[in-house]
Amino acid sequence: MSMSGAVLPSQRHFRRLLFLVLGLVLTFLILPLFIILPLSFTDSRILTFPPTGWSDQWYVTFFTDDAWLVPLKNSLIVGGFTTVIATVLGTLAALGLVRAEFRGKALIMALLISPMVVPIVITAVGLFFFYAWLGVVGTYFSLILGHTVLAMPFVVITVSAALQGFDRTLLRAGSSLGGRPFFVFFHVTLPLILPAVVAGAIFAFATSFDEVVVALFLATPEQRTLPRQIFAGIRENISPTIAAAATVLILVSIVMMGTMEYLRRRSERLRGVRPS
Repeated sequence: MSMSGAVLPSQRHFRRLLFLVLGLVLTFLILPLFIILPLSFTDSRILTFPPTGWSDQWYVTFFTDDAWLVPLKNSLIVGGFTTVIATVLGTLAALGLVRAEFRGKALIMALLISPMVVPIVITAVGLFFFYAWLGVVGTYFSLILGHTVLAMPFVVITVSAALQGFDRTLLRAGSSLGGRPFFVFFHVTLPLILPAVVAGAIFAFATSFDEVVVALFLATPEQRTLPRQIFAGIRENISPTIAAAATVLILVSIVMMGTMEYLRRRSERLRGVRPS
């Protein structure tokens, strides 16, 4: 009893120290986000902290000025097409890699996820020269494909992880009952891995919606995305509208994180129900 009583206080002190360090790290990481929010409501025409007054004029400017509406529309268009293409191709690639056994499987997996490892500038330069050789630089097509290259690894990894614990006897049962491969996929496989597919799609959209380096290399001024517009605004004209745009991006990210958490819990509930 005395020994356990001597150990427990040290454990409590260690936990308190651990939570303190964790709190300091989180504060260091999140504090810049909390600074952006009040900056977006300043009544000044320049970015100053702390704000001298409060106004929502910069959000009005963001949602009414074509200088910001067009980049927002471009980001949504490019992000939407990127999400669809990356989700379809990434899901198919994950199915092939997990189910099939062939030589060079590890090499193909490494190539698929290499855009996550290779510095983004190198990827952007390579895409620029390749698409310039094809003559498609400065088009929505090149920008969507470039973002798809960056987004697809997230879909492959997410769906592959879900397929690792997939019960293949369900596929054999569906086939034994006369189901064709496409029928079995859409009625058995896809419903069970749907949370992972949707999670991968969210990652893909977030990757495209927040990306700026590839857009700098491949997009023309007419195809300027929202992150590129923010980057250009910081260089050319530091306006509080930039803080409003950044706040919108933060809110979008929070919504996507909340959706991811919901899907994670839903997937855990499904796994908990399945064995019974």
